[in-house]
Amino acid sequence: MRDDPRLPSAPAFWRSPLRGPWFTSVLGLVLLVGITVLFVTGLLSYAAYNPDLAPVNDKTPDKGILGFYLFAWPTNPHWLYRLNQGVHVTLGITLIPVLLAKLWSVVPRLFALPPARSLAHALERISLLLLVGGALFEFVTGVLNVQLEYVFPGSFYPLHFYGAWVFFAAFAVHAALKTPAALRNLRNLRNLRDLRDLREGNSRGLRRTRKPVPETAAPAAEPDTLVSPRPDTPTVSRRGALAFVGGGSLLLFLTTAGQSADGLLRRTALLAPHGGPDPGTGPNGFQINKTARYAGIRTAQTSREAWRLVVTGRTGSVRLSRDDLLRLPLHSASLPIACVEGWSTSDQWWRGVRLRDLAALVGHDDPPDVFVESLQRRGAFRHAALRANQVADPRSLLALYVNGEELSPDHGHPARVIVPAAPGVLNTKWVARMTFGDL
Repeated sequence: MRDDPRLPSAPAFWRSPLRGPWFTSVLGLVLLVGITVLFVTGLLSYAAYNPDLAPVNDKTPDKGILGFYLFAWPTNPHWLYRLNQGVHVTLGITLIPVLLAKLWSVVPRLFALPPARSLAHALERISLLLLVGGALFEFVTGVLNVQLEYVFPGSFYPLHFYGAWVFFAAFAVHAALKTPAALRNLRNLRNLRDLRDLREGNSRGLRRTRKPVPETAAPAAEPDTLVSPRPDTPTVSRRGALAFVGGGSLLLFLTTAGQSADGLLRRTALLAPHGGPDPGTGPNGFQINKTARYAGIRTAQTSREAWRLVVTGRTGSVRLSRDDLLRLPLHSASLPIACVEGWSTSDQWWRGVRLRDLAALVGHDDPPDVFVESLQRRGAFRHAALRANQVADPRSLLALYVNGEELSPDHGHPARVIVPAAPGVLNTKWVARMTFGDL
């Protein structure tokens, strides 16, 4: 079976002249850096939800020791989550061509026989299987989430979180085993180039300022199962193939990065969620995920006569109408909205009542945590919790206006929360109740 060229277990089955240690090593080193950044930004994104603050924020309650690093998410700088999630999503999409090229380059190893030649080889094969499966799972679920296509079974949050840990564990093992070989392959190629240049120079009678490198200075590459013993005639060089992969990544970057940036680049974000420009025009004409209709919000609930905000704390509860809120001191803050899907808005000018002033109404001179409940009837994050440091920030508002105009129904009329550096889902819309106290 190993020598039958008709079977994928035979080296001769794979005919591409592009495959080889150097091509795979270059792609692998790019992924080593890129995937490490993806993993770190993903963990930071998870921490931003404050999952250890309250059960409503924790979508992975069985995480155990995997939550060892969690910390209170800061409010400074106010664009922190926007930057983190923009990098996470944009980089993930940009790396797709590199990942596919890398998987294509190592396909022969998936079929190589015998399955394990040594303990180290067995570990490499196991890590490779977990790596390939984990990479496909993480990238596919990530792309589907960016496009708001939840066709996978279960919730995105635990699937992506646990999948990331399995994938990165396999990635770390694989990197530890293969990075030295990848660096050695690149060094060998450089030595071979030096030798070739010296030979060409000597043959033309050129003088050298350094001693020529003998042939033994360029060690021969170890036999590699990626190199075909019967390669087809090349139609493109390996450098050309890398340029093609890089071009694909650049195209995806240009059509994705604008969803978390301002200026002209936003117009090129063709792969942004919803597949189009910001909804509507005017002060409320900026990106949303959930409309009032989707959330089941009825006009009868949000009218000036019907809607009341219930604020509960140490000294009891108060019921506030919108007019009551307007009689309280109003403050303004310029803050973006940034969502897990990677999109974010420019800084919008919000105006409303500070959360810490609402806490003071019910007996909390030192702002505590707060549990916020929405009129929304269904869907994730209709309830959310915020930490004391978020409540205490003077830019954290129960917003009544945006950009000089009353909030539209889709942006949370009659009142919504806006907090610096918080994920969009924690900026609860259509707020009905706020309970201050230790959670």
